[in-house]
Amino acid sequence: MIITNIFLKQSRRDKTHAVQVTPHKRSAVWGISNDRSAVWGISNDRSAVWGISNDRSAVWGMSNNRSAVWGQLGIILILLFFCAACRERVEPPTPYDIPIPKGFPTVLNIPADNPMTVEGVELGRLLFHDPHLCGYTGAAPDSLMSCATCHRRECNYDLGTDNPRFPNGRACGRTTGKPTIHNVMPLRNLVFNHEGYFWNGLISSDNPNPKQRTIEDIVLMAITADDEMCGTEAGAVAAIKADGKYPPLFKKAFGTEEITMDRIQKAIAQYVRSLVSGDTKFDRYLRGEEQLTPQELHGYVLFTTEEGADCFHCHGSGGSPMFTTNLFYNNGLDAQPADEHDRASVTGDPRDRGAYRAPSLRNVTRSAPYMHDGRFKTLDEVLEFYNSGVQNAPTISPLMHHVNDGGVRLTPNDIADLKAFLETLTEE
Repeated sequence: MIITNIFLKQSRRDKTHAVQVTPHKRSAVWGISNDRSAVWGISNDRSAVWGISNDRSAVWGMSNNRSAVWGQLGIILILLFFCAACRERVEPPTPYDIPIPKGFPTVLNIPADNPMTVEGVELGRLLFHDPHLCGYTGAAPDSLMSCATCHRRECNYDLGTDNPRFPNGRACGRTTGKPTIHNVMPLRNLVFNHEGYFWNGLISSDNPNPKQRTIEDIVLMAITADDEMCGTEAGAVAAIKADGKYPPLFKKAFGTEEITMDRIQKAIAQYVRSLVSGDTKFDRYLRGEEQLTPQELHGYVLFTTEEGADCFHCHGSGGSPMFTTNLFYNNGLDAQPADEHDRASVTGDPRDRGAYRAPSLRNVTRSAPYMHDGRFKTLDEVLEFYNSGVQNAPTISPLMHHVNDGGVRLTPNDIADLKAFLETLTEE
C-alpha cells in the first residue's frame, strides 16, 4: 500500500497537519472522492474552491476532509484551456486566383513576397480610390488625389480626355502643376507583363535601382513624385491610419492591424494585378461563343496582314490576344525624336531613340489620349497617322514596312472596317 503524506502549514499556527490519502479511505484520487465529495478540489463540506479549505488550511488543491489532491492542477489545466480558446484566432487570407483568358501567358508577374489574396485585393481597391492617399487629410477637392484620379475605370484605367481634374488631357502634380513626363498608361493586364513598366520600360526587374523594379515601387513613386501626388511616405501612412475603417482591413489582409507604407504598396499592387481584360466580343469569337460581322472580320484581316494595316507585328493577333508584345518600337511619330525619356534613356542604346512601349489595344476605344505624349485625342486621329502620317526617323523600327509611303494607305472603307474590328476589343 502506498501512503502519501502531505504537510500543510497553517498561517497563524506553529503546527503541522499531516493528511494521509489511501485507497482504503475512499480519499479523492485525481480530484474525485469516493464519498461524493467535490470534483476538482471542492470538498463535500462546502470548503472553498481554488484550494482553500473551510478550516483556514492552505491546501493547494484539497480541503482538510479528504478533498482532491490534484485539484489545483485540474483548475490550472482548465484555465489554460479556456485562455487558449478565448484567444482571438486570426484567419489566414484567402488566396486570389488570377483569371487567365484563353491564349494569355500562364506565367504571372507576382513577387514572391506579395502573393495575391482576396483580402489584399479588396484593401488595395479601397486604397487605390482613396483621395487621402496623397497625405492630405482636409476636404478641399483640389488638394485631394488618388490613383483613380488619373487611372479612371471608365477610361480603361487611363486618364481620359474628359477628366474633370485635367481637362486638357494631361496629368500634372497635385500641388506643383508640373506635367507628368509621359501620358498616363492603362493598367489592364499588367500581371502578364515581364518586359517592364512605363512607356520607356524604366520599371523592370533588372533595374539597378532596387526601388524601381515592381508595381509596388510604382505606388510609392506615384505618392511622392512632384508631378503626381506630391506627397510623402509619412503623410500617406498617417492619412490612412486616421481612417478607422482600415485597421481591421489590414488585419484581414496581412494578419495585424499595423499600417505601413510597405503594406499600402503591396495592397495596391495586388489590386492592379487583378485588373484583367479578357472578355471582349473578340474573345468570345475566339471561344466560339459569338460571331464577328463581315465588316469586323475584314478589319481583322487588315489588322493581321502586312498588305493591310500591318498592326500585328507590334500588337499581336488572335494567336497573341494580349494585343501587345510589351516591347518597344520607334513607330515614326517624329523624324527627329527629342524626348529625353524614351527607351534609349533606359538602355543607353542610341538605336532606341524615339522608341516606346507598344500599348495593349484592349479597350483601345476608351484609352484616349493616345501615344506617349497624348498627342492624339481620338482613335480616328491614330488611324489617320498610321495611314498617312508616319515619319521616316533614323531609328524607326524595321517593322514599319510602309514608312516610305508615309503609312499603310488604306481606303476610307478599309479604315472604317479596321476601326470596327478594334471596337470588338473593348469590354462591355
